[in-house]
Amino acid sequence: MNTKFLFATAIICALGFSNAEAQVRKTAKHQHTRIKQGVKSGELTKAETKNLVHDQKEIRQDVRIAKSDGVVTGVEKKEIRQDQRQASRKIYRKKHNDRDRN
Repeated sequence: MNTKFLFATAIICALGFSNAEAQVRKTAKHQHTRIKQGVKSGELTKAETKNLVHDQKEIRQDVRIAKSDGVVTGVEKKEIRQDQRQASRKIYRKKHNDRDRN
């Protein structure tokens, strides 16, 4: 009984973590696409692009550090999501600040 319970709990936790990880990856991919589109349309200057790409690199590094010990805690997930939301707002502001590449 105890073994079955522990096994079931482990499976549920693993599914929960993989779902959260998938959401982080999906958000990162979407942000990368938005940056790429901003460059293509000329909405982002070279300096803005460099800054946004640097932010994405820091988020990837945070994810790598969180995974390094084998367990991504709730606090770590919350911080990563917060960083991604902040990066998303920054992408929007940079794309709509009336500066362009031309």
